[in-house]
Amino acid sequence: MNKICLITPPSPFLLDERVFMHIGILKVASSLEQQGHIVEFLDLSGIDNYNAVIEDYCKKTDIKTFGLTASTPQVPFSVTIASKIREIIPEAKIILGGPHVTLMNTAAKREAKNGLEKSDRATADVEKLKSIFDVLVCGDGEFTIFEALKIKKGVIDADDRKSEYFLSNDQFSDLPLPARHLVDVDTYKYTIEDKKSTSIIAQLGCPFKCSFCSGRNSPFLRKIRQRSSDSIVEEMRILYKEYGFTGFMFYDDELNVNKSLIELLNKITDLQEELGEEFRLRGFVKAELFNDLQAEAMYRAGFRWLLTGFESGDERILKNIKKMAKRDDNTRAVEIAKRHNLKVKALMSVGHAGESLETIENTKNWLLEVEPEE
Repeated sequence: MNKICLITPPSPFLLDERVFMHIGILKVASSLEQQGHIVEFLDLSGIDNYNAVIEDYCKKTDIKTFGLTASTPQVPFSVTIASKIREIIPEAKIILGGPHVTLMNTAAKREAKNGLEKSDRATADVEKLKSIFDVLVCGDGEFTIFEALKIKKGVIDADDRKSEYFLSNDQFSDLPLPARHLVDVDTYKYTIEDKKSTSIIAQLGCPFKCSFCSGRNSPFLRKIRQRSSDSIVEEMRILYKEYGFTGFMFYDDELNVNKSLIELLNKITDLQEELGEEFRLRGFVKAELFNDLQAEAMYRAGFRWLLTGFESGDERILKNIKKMAKRDDNTRAVEIAKRHNLKVKALMSVGHAGESLETIENTKNWLLEVEPEE
């Protein structure tokens, strides 16, 4: 049995850090607890004096093992936290996981395959992280964390479909739910149509290869891993009964790549009838895969908002970024949503390869034409 402190670094680049809790590291926490390990959690989201919190904690704890997660903009804060831990507990073992180290390691492997020098960007970044943290965890962390506890130093690469640590659909469905009890849930404020809401992850991965997405080269982010409909509905039931949530933001890349989407939506509808409640839901869809059958079932299940990465209203830019969807597909997706009283948040980006004043104008005109709600 081990004692470990898991840490979510602050994210001051966000407008509000207390909207969605970080589910990934809470999944690692629940895996550890399931195996009898003692987990303490420092949630530094929105904490301005986070260094003082770390210092105070380290002076009082007998824990010697720490695990952090970090997206790219969180890395500087994770480095500062690691430095403070080492200042007070020199013998501490510090583990870093999360999307940044995973993607940098993926890029470093490509550099090595292409015979690039160690001074190249990703390889240099990984080497720098190795000098700061004892163990780097790349890819799924739910099983990898146990190996990370065993070794003193090194990189554990679970960003490989052949890895024993790479989650299968069944494992993703059967693993314990995120350890939300370790964070102050009520300090996270988010609503959908005035309903108390939280985020949920029903599937991992996006199979598309948009050229602007660094995840396109990472199996961890490319390979779809789908939870069973029953496990998703059971999590919603628990979140409703334990915390009173009646709104759910699905943080899956594209809900409608799930071939069992209609089945899931029907089960979510049945759950609301069972509870005598009305949920409000929000999530992402892929434009060219969207159809009336999906839209009808989504509205019935409580969806009122859809988000879609249209990116551009210019046909050439859409082709350049390998978006798969054409301008007409995007227009049709908005029309389908409106037909079924679903509001659309259009996620757009400017500055892609080949961008010009003309393509930007085309994007502006397309938005004015289809009139997404946001």
